[in-house]
Amino acid sequence: MTDKEELQDSQHESGSAQKILVADDEASIRRILETRLKMVGYDVVVAEDGEEAVEVFNKTNPDLVVLDVMMPKMDGYGVTREIRRTSDVPIIILTALGDVSERITGLELGADDYVIKPFSPKELEARVKAVLRRTTNKEVVVPTGGKAVAKNVITTGSIKIDTARRQVYRKNERIRLTGMEFSLLELLVNNSGQAYSRNEILQHVWSYPADHRIDTRVVDVHISRLRSKLETDPTNPELILTARGIGYMFQRIN
Repeated sequence: MTDKEELQDSQHESGSAQKILVADDEASIRRILETRLKMVGYDVVVAEDGEEAVEVFNKTNPDLVVLDVMMPKMDGYGVTREIRRTSDVPIIILTALGDVSERITGLELGADDYVIKPFSPKELEARVKAVLRRTTNKEVVVPTGGKAVAKNVITTGSIKIDTARRQVYRKNERIRLTGMEFSLLELLVNNSGQAYSRNEILQHVWSYPADHRIDTRVVDVHISRLRSKLETDPTNPELILTARGIGYMFQRIN
């Protein structure tokens, strides 16, 4: 079965196509992405500047946002801030090839992934599919060989993690996580005590192929965001630990 057929089947089951907002000030990019994403079954809405992107977002409630960083009236950072005030909808930012700071800033503000310009529409389609799959999937996914915690609700200290509802609480107060933040936490919690390298995390959570070369700081930024939300003292983490020389792990849950 092709990717298009899989997408159409899933949309048939849910009764509606997933909606994507594409915001970019370059008309050619908007036109290409709108055409390609519609071809594989998505419903697409577009915006040509940051202010319009916020307006369209509020009116249409999309399932995912593709957002250029450099836009008139309001840049992609401003749009990300506005969206994150009220929504955890997944965001993929489009950034310039050589500007690492753009990518890091976007991720720190709450973006889930990024694609570097110039890019192929097929590459973006793959990132959209991967992010939507991880942020809408309600099933617990445990990598082969991992040690699963056989509970829907996991409690460690004052933190309660409901893997069925994809929600996290501290002393009964909900902590807002984006879909990708939860998927990252889920991987580490369901395999507590097991260290994962950044590349392994990218493969399991972001669905990047093993041979894909990418700045692994996308993982570091998401770990930092999780620690800021979960840890009592993010500078001295007790839950999400650094495995020296390897990557990251969640404290062992007995």
